[in-house]
Amino acid sequence: MSRGDLAAFEELYRRTSPWLATRLRRRCADEQIVAEVMQETYLAVWRAAAGFVGTATGGTAVGWLWTIAARRLVDAFRRRAHHAAPPSAAAPAPTAPAAEEEALSASVGGDIGDALSALAPELREVLRALVLDGLTVRETAVLLGLPEGTVKTRARRARIAMRRALA
Repeated sequence: MSRGDLAAFEELYRRTSPWLATRLRRRCADEQIVAEVMQETYLAVWRAAAGFVGTATGGTAVGWLWTIAARRLVDAFRRRAHHAAPPSAAAPAPTAPAAEEEALSASVGGDIGDALSALAPELREVLRALVLDGLTVRETAVLLGLPEGTVKTRARRARIAMRRALA
């Protein structure tokens, strides 16, 4: 793909777009924003493919893709907040565990997985954004529609709960 191979890009899109769309929808209920973010993300990936050095630094293409998408989503929320009324309230929490939660539990198993599962959903959501998605406090606040102070407080509470559970 870094050499302009369209077939390689199409293969990346085919393999990752369902996963990325699902992950974005869990953070944004507006399909229009999700579609815009998907388009912006893959355009950025195509343009920056030559600069990807993830395997040399221990990163993955999927992690790189998610980082781009998460930042594009934060940018979309900022644009929306700047041009219109604040986004509507987040969708209610699902009653059954989402596929992402199950995958997280499977990949982060043992004591850490159990400690993550025991966290309150609002704490787990903040911890996921900050630690797993690699967002800043400000980006997490925009993404979750919370004040920065609330994000910091929830992150602290989540870390304390994780330490206690793992002690």
